[in-house]
Amino acid sequence: MRPVALCLVLLSLAACNRSTKPVIGVIPKGASHQFWLTVQSGALAAAAEQGYEIEWNAPALEIDRARQIDIVQAMITRRLAGIAVAPVDRKALAAVIDRAAEAKIPVVVYDSDVDTQNRITYIATDNREGGRLAARRLAELLKGKGKVGVVGFMPGSASTQEREEGFYEEMKRHAGIQVLDLQFGMANRSKAMSVTENMLSAHPDLGGVFADNESSSAGAVQALRARSAKTVKLVAFDASEQLIKDLKEGWIDSLIVQDPYKMGFESVLAIARHRRGETVVRQKDLPAKLVLASQLEDPAVRPLLFPDLSRIRANAAH
Repeated sequence: MRPVALCLVLLSLAACNRSTKPVIGVIPKGASHQFWLTVQSGALAAAAEQGYEIEWNAPALEIDRARQIDIVQAMITRRLAGIAVAPVDRKALAAVIDRAAEAKIPVVVYDSDVDTQNRITYIATDNREGGRLAARRLAELLKGKGKVGVVGFMPGSASTQEREEGFYEEMKRHAGIQVLDLQFGMANRSKAMSVTENMLSAHPDLGGVFADNESSSAGAVQALRARSAKTVKLVAFDASEQLIKDLKEGWIDSLIVQDPYKMGFESVLAIARHRRGETVVRQKDLPAKLVLASQLEDPAVRPLLFPDLSRIRANAAH
């Protein structure tokens, strides 16, 4: 067989083997945390069920608005079947989501909201209630008296802002508790550790801390460990292998956990349903759950803390 003819045969075979399924782009805030990997696992499961492929792309840093905008724009240019995005910043991502809508590409916003209505649905944890859960737990631990600090994520993140607002709203009901000024970890564990250490230094009588995301939680618990400050009660948002270990060892009082698998699954399912002409609800709230160390073996809790990520490994191998 001539070389040219052989090349044509190989190209033909490659084309036959290439998937012809429509592609949905799924964009998290970041790539490394277990939370986002669990979102990916749920998205892959829904895609397999609905007959789609997933293109997963994330900024290296959870505060990189510009990179996330570039990823969305590239997916618009390629005219993917749909886009599901967890906006790093509610204002900065609005314009590019509007552009996707203008291009007739259905967009689902998940995890954190955005300042535009050009989305088919918004799927997220009830973050305000998650903040209230944290406030009620700390108020109970402190018996209604003392000082508490809050270590947030970053300005402009809708999901964590809602947690902070819920926390402060609930704490207004407890006149004996003083809530210190909000400090940001900026998606950086070292920064979160530093601001927590500053709280401990400035307020030796600090009774509790609420850390409202995974990186802030990881930094806050490192600060408590470094100061041997086990009497300071930490309520942490999200879970990871290390945070679960810290919960078991008593450095964390409780974890407020979400269901990122369902978040990813429902986001892809919403796009598939929209493309079939089915009605999609404009917003879906997923419950947050407060978990104590004594509940780690609860069958209802374990999937939230120890998600099955085998689908991601299988997809990577494929």
